[in-house]
Amino acid sequence: MKIVVFGGGTGLSILLRGLKKYTKDISAVVTVADNGGGSGVLREDLGMLPPGDMRNCIIALSDIEPIMIKLMQHRFKGGYLNGQSFGNLLIAAMYEIFGNYENALREIGSIFRLSGKVLPMTLQDSHLKAYLDNGECILGEKDIPEFVSKSGCKIDRISLVPEICMPLEETVKDINEADIVILGPGSLYTSVIPNILVQNIPKLIYQSNATVFYICNLMTQPGETDNYNVYDHIAAIIKHSSRYLIDYVIVNDEVISESQIENYKFTGARQVTIDDEQIKKLEGMNIKVISSNFVEIKNNYIRHNSDKIGQLLYNFTREKNKQPRK
Repeated sequence: MKIVVFGGGTGLSILLRGLKKYTKDISAVVTVADNGGGSGVLREDLGMLPPGDMRNCIIALSDIEPIMIKLMQHRFKGGYLNGQSFGNLLIAAMYEIFGNYENALREIGSIFRLSGKVLPMTLQDSHLKAYLDNGECILGEKDIPEFVSKSGCKIDRISLVPEICMPLEETVKDINEADIVILGPGSLYTSVIPNILVQNIPKLIYQSNATVFYICNLMTQPGETDNYNVYDHIAAIIKHSSRYLIDYVIVNDEVISESQIENYKFTGARQVTIDDEQIKKLEGMNIKVISSNFVEIKNNYIRHNSDKIGQLLYNFTREKNKQPRK
């Protein structure tokens, strides 16, 4: 089962931990438009791609001792390095040693015995620009959600700056060879959609033989998807790509209790819901809905059950391969 996953943030890294139990052929294509936090500092200081999401995916796909995982995620608590993670510095060092990201990430993959590979969505220095429904626009990934929340408006669309960003040749090759392509989970406008704004990515996915799944977020994200349901998430993806991009959407239909959702409601987040009307609209667009209890709650954090999703995709591929070729 060869899988290409597009996304970023915590959602992608959690999914990868489940997928690697069923295949060792995973290509995680990661958004690199982040300009905040420790990643943003390294990006500005060293002129490198932001390493944060790549670091999380490397850890998720790795086969290393727990102490090494702890080391990679360690953040310094004082001095000039305050708030910076060791993993980010390691990626920065490997980039300087090898001179480019392809070789640096390939060597890191070997060191950490990855179940696949981690690839940036583009090697170009790219930023996000959001256009709001009131006509305003905001540049910079880290500022978009806060600006949207304060303005009381909604995101109409986003674009990359520069507008034309090229994918890696390795990404193109992996899409052409993939059995499954996955979009999400992750922040819709700042992690998932940026990947499909890269030149020719929607066209390559559509023309491939891969089955395309969108894993819908469990919760709305303040400043990005306030009050969005499942259909709204898919409509946003289609608006930035093609109506024919997605074959299946994986949706949680388990109601999360008020006590479990309390911390999220405090920030303005709500559970993303699905109903019969949405299902009918999606099926009318030839998008099949797979709904079940895909929630896993640990330490009051609401996450996808990546083991269950991995098993689902493994079973799907196995059944698909049993069918006679036309």
